[in-house]
Amino acid sequence: MSSPAHRLTPARTLRAEWHKLWTVRSTWITLLTAVAFTVGLGLAIGATYEDGGGDADMDVLVLSLIGFQFAQVALAVLGILVTAGEYSTGMIRSTMTAVPRRTPVLWSKAAVFGTVVLAVTLVTTFATFLLTQLFYGDTDQAASLGDPGILRGLLGSAAGLTLLALIALGTGALVRSVPGAIGGFVTLVLIVPQTLLALPYDTARDAVDYFPAEAFAALNTAAPLADGASPGAGLLALVLWTAGILLAAAARLKRRDV
Repeated sequence: MSSPAHRLTPARTLRAEWHKLWTVRSTWITLLTAVAFTVGLGLAIGATYEDGGGDADMDVLVLSLIGFQFAQVALAVLGILVTAGEYSTGMIRSTMTAVPRRTPVLWSKAAVFGTVVLAVTLVTTFATFLLTQLFYGDTDQAASLGDPGILRGLLGSAAGLTLLALIALGTGALVRSVPGAIGGFVTLVLIVPQTLLALPYDTARDAVDYFPAEAFAALNTAAPLADGASPGAGLLALVLWTAGILLAAAARLKRRDV
């Protein structure tokens, strides 16, 4: 029987995953890349914005946070590396030897990674919006945190980006291959929705609104989309996608050896 000092506990599993996340260079690189793209592109567009120009009809949050299009790629790659990366290096064998029940490893990875991404995206989202308003303050894109939809959109953008990153993490755990997981994530986010849009069926086109990328778009606006999911429905869809993929990964982890 193990002594209390060496007993495996949820807190120790979380601490181990925390240390693993921060001791690899890819974590710092991808997080900094996501922040740099979000802030940098937001400021670049703000600095060149002109009243009444071609971007005048864009939602202020979409315009301010346009760098999220690149940030979500960086965070998705990091999520895949957190899980599938261990399979490619063989480190997963040591991890599962230390935690024989297996599924606590997946939940700990998701909890640690999700917390880090949410914290980073929350700070980045609010900072980018406030900084870009230094340029938009005297234009038709002027807005404040108290305006209708702004606070909800900022919080929703951070939550949506975090859930997309967790979908990538779950895909990595399910596929267990970095290239394969990237391909699977791209297929789910980009290829399948575009394929459904090409079908001559209204039901298929309506379903696209609830795929991950489109559901995120519903959260990343101050004003609800005219022809898309509502913010609440978009958030629910992302939560269900995340839960479904993580549960599928957990089921595979239980059934198959590493």
